[in-house]
Amino acid sequence: MATEVPQAAALGFQMVSAADGRGVMHVPWREDLVGDPDTGVIASGVVTSLLDHCCGMAITATTGERRPTATLDLRIDYMRPAAARAGVTVEAHCYHTTRSIAFVRAHAWDADPADPIATAQAAFMLTPTPAPAPGGAA
Repeated sequence: MATEVPQAAALGFQMVSAADGRGVMHVPWREDLVGDPDTGVIASGVVTSLLDHCCGMAITATTGERRPTATLDLRIDYMRPAAARAGVTVEAHCYHTTRSIAFVRAHAWDADPADPIATAQAAFMLTPTPAPAPGGAA
């Protein structure tokens, strides 16, 4: 997911791990991702994208299948800016799914997971997996 989605690839997202309904992604600091050159801090929009994307990865780690999702609701609480010239890591946990909705929590940090930059609570629509065509043809 970090390399196949054009936005994630352009932002330099890196997959760290995915298992048991959890996903971890990282974006290294780059000068072109800075929101304010005076501070050297990664832009909040990059953090938002990383949170959203990592939530999708946690859903895949829960369902065991890659299928399209749509963000229905994404609430982000920013606690503080990231440290200057620091990358950001996100861990997301898909804690509940129904037939059509997945519920995910995530948090972002720079140096210490216990000192988050932001937390997120989200709901995603799960796109039904298409039924196979009669006779097994795709």
